Amino acid sequence: MNEKKILGEIKQLKANLYHKDFFLTWDKTVDELKLILKTAQILKSLHARKVSCRVFDSGLAISNFRDNSTRTRFSFASAANLLGLAVQDLDEGKSQIAHGETVQETANMISFLSEVIGIRDDMYLGAGHTYQVEVADALQYGYENGVLPQRPCLVNLQCDIDHPTQIMADFAWLIEHFGSIENLKGKKIAMTWAYSPSYGKPLSVPQGVIGLMTRFGMDVTLAHPEGYDLIPDVVELAGKQAKASGGSFRQVKTMAEAFKDADIVYPKSWAPYKVMEKRTQLLRANDRDGLKALEQKCLANNAKYKDWECTEAMMKKTKDGKALYLHCLPADITDVSCQAGEVAKTVFERYRVPLYKQAGYKPFIIAAMILTSRFPNVPEVLDGLISDPIPRVDYRDIVPAEKPAKKPAAKKVAAKKPAKKATKKAAK
Repeated sequence: MNEKKILGEIKQLKANLYHKDFFLTWDKTVDELKLILKTAQILKSLHARKVSCRVFDSGLAISNFRDNSTRTRFSFASAANLLGLAVQDLDEGKSQIAHGETVQETANMISFLSEVIGIRDDMYLGAGHTYQVEVADALQYGYENGVLPQRPCLVNLQCDIDHPTQIMADFAWLIEHFGSIENLKGKKIAMTWAYSPSYGKPLSVPQGVIGLMTRFGMDVTLAHPEGYDLIPDVVELAGKQAKASGGSFRQVKTMAEAFKDADIVYPKSWAPYKVMEKRTQLLRANDRDGLKALEQKCLANNAKYKDWECTEAMMKKTKDGKALYLHCLPADITDVSCQAGEVAKTVFERYRVPLYKQAGYKPFIIAAMILTSRFPNVPEVLDGLISDPIPRVDYRDIVPAEKPAKKPAAKKVAAKKPAKKATKKAAK
């Protein structure tokens, strides 16, 4: 990768993310999105060359996961470590939040020497994004009133509306796979619902896909069964963005129609918008019986659409039968993780390595979000890392591991002659 070339492209961008939080991709300009994507490319290249990217000497990166996570949790920790920050998890069950501590107070108490706060809050429709904004406002209050020496940036690690670190990582992988951002213009991506034997999966991934891909002139097609709608405002926004970028956005009624001639497919289960609204009401009311009844109703409805599966036959409908398969993981794999799911076992196995590479961009995207928010002159910082590289010290490079000693050749042992049979005389 030509790091200097990418740095030159960054210098041409009209983008400045200094002291800006990252909530939703559609809040950012196209140049701001490109700044993060290109910064991530450089960081990934530097890391591969064993160049230190520690732009911080000290400081905390606070992670607050209000829902379960594997890839995003470890990607956030990896990103912070890459840049030189220490990670501290905010476990709300072990904090004073359980004793009534307010959001404003918590946000300030964890931020005296913090550079970034990453939050995942995707369980309650209409609440996750709102909570993140509330934390950001509390940080601003603390900074403006001299409580905090610096105002940490906030990174959305998934909310009820968008999953920007995931979708930006997906897009970075598409750039690598197809060669450039420009090559993605006109490419067809099918964002489709797929069957899952579970319910309540957030809307943020499909909304993130249609919210980002329509910014770059792609042909974005959304498909789902009747009733599995996304948030109307996001769908409307996707249409406006596609028109502005020279791309297209359309909705179709079948997975087959969406897959037809697609360059990229993203079959993923999600709960209907109206169901997520109802679920939020029941969760807030702590109505366990209501939640159980809703779950049973939704699972029964899901079961009507088991044919919404990414099978080999479905993949043959794509462009030359070779569309790139994407998923945010973990996928519901038929005959592996469940009896019937989002994707056939053979399809998933064929794309396993590309899927893992797709996920591998997330630490660098998050690191880019942090770096671009914390430094006023990003090109200068990146130029310093490229032009005056500090090797990332690895003891294994200093003292190479000894080669395992060769096993001694087995000694040839002469076969013993069989003992002579005892004579009658000897026997006596």
